[in-house]
Amino acid sequence: MVTSLDGPAAVEVFDLPDPTDSSKVVVEVAAAGVCFPDVLLTRGQYQITPDLPFVPGSEVAGRVRSAPVGSEFTEGDRVAAFPFLGGFASVVAADPAMVFPLPDSVTFEAGAALPMNYLTCHFALRERGQLAAGETVLVHGAAGGIGTAAVQLAAAWGARVIAVVSSDDKADVARAAGAHEVVLADGFRDAVADLTSRRGVDLVVDPVGGDRFTDSLRSLSPGGRLLVIGFTAGSIPEVKVNRLLLGNLSVVGVGWGAWWTGRGGPGPAYLRRQWDDLLPLLESGAIDPVIGEVRELDDVVAALTAVDERRATGKILLAP
Repeated sequence: MVTSLDGPAAVEVFDLPDPTDSSKVVVEVAAAGVCFPDVLLTRGQYQITPDLPFVPGSEVAGRVRSAPVGSEFTEGDRVAAFPFLGGFASVVAADPAMVFPLPDSVTFEAGAALPMNYLTCHFALRERGQLAAGETVLVHGAAGGIGTAAVQLAAAWGARVIAVVSSDDKADVARAAGAHEVVLADGFRDAVADLTSRRGVDLVVDPVGGDRFTDSLRSLSPGGRLLVIGFTAGSIPEVKVNRLLLGNLSVVGVGWGAWWTGRGGPGPAYLRRQWDDLLPLLESGAIDPVIGEVRELDDVVAALTAVDERRATGKILLAP
């Protein structure tokens, strides 16, 4: 539980009653994903600020304990879910619209690694980036949860993927995720220019922000798009818009949650449409989440801290 907004170190472990909301799907959690918004929530820095105290954890996988009449789910079904809160627990309740069937071929660990990162990257690449087969995509933070998801989806949809990482160890993770080339963050602009014969890339996926933003713009080909997904580096960069004019470039915001929850948005049914679009890739093995480590629920502070300090590779999971 988050009982104060003092960061990951202040998160505490409690015994609480199991949820029993008959209007929701109650899931026995086999694994829960840890993501950067969970870290922001512990400091009150996310765009949504729940009342204290609250249980964090936005994505889980497990088996259905109970489901409302009229839903497609029954006791024992294998599912993934996006409850947004409450997932760091042994049992969680989720809106039926945000519960998704999990194929038998997909492990619970992989299922828990999918909702936040893969649905965000699906929205980023398909909806906001308008990715086309044959384009070249540059992915920052390519060894992290968002980065490995972007690498796999872009490659599955026919793009050439250049991954940017901060160390050789992370380079191995990005290659295992399916990146065609990997470059180090230090000097990535020159490396990308060499790999693209000075043309640049069509699309940049940037969950990092910070001081590499300007060189990302300079790495775009004419008409290129830069997708702003987050700011794990901590600082929010500024854009000199003359660069956009001269290169016919686009800087595109990617607010997945704001898209489907906002006024006039498609609502939570949009998530199921995304999930159904990903299912063939899951079942074929074209996407397979990179799992960095699985920790016990009592190790929640260490898991959140690893994400906060950008030490995580792949997806960190908690297992009750």
